[in-house]
Amino acid sequence: MRSLKSSFGIVGALLPVVYCAGLIYYFLDFSGSVQEAEAIGSLPTLLGLGVVGLLFSIPLFLKIVRMLPRPSSPKANNEAADDGDHVDADAAIARYKAQRSAQTPVPPAPKSAPKNQGPKKPTFGRR
Repeated sequence: MRSLKSSFGIVGALLPVVYCAGLIYYFLDFSGSVQEAEAIGSLPTLLGLGVVGLLFSIPLFLKIVRMLPRPSSPKANNEAADDGDHVDADAAIARYKAQRSAQTPVPPAPKSAPKNQGPKKPTFGRR
């Protein structure tokens, strides 16, 4: 499914580039040459289409580069070589439980009875 989605993405990015190239071809064919296009004043149009075509080619190149397979790092393939960066989750939990049991729990202070301060003040809104 990913390959199909990537293919449609590349085709979608290729369409504006092909459209700009087709317009450049049409205007050059209409004028006959670059010198005649300059003489009749359509050279800025051709240059603008070329720049827009180049700008549209940036996403096309990015999609092609993303689709290419990346070489894997040698560290990812070699799981036998352990550099000490590995964290043992079971050991961390055991240390945590040992520290928790070593600490004596402090009981919460008993709540004293509220002193009668008279009638409650009215408040605005919900409480």
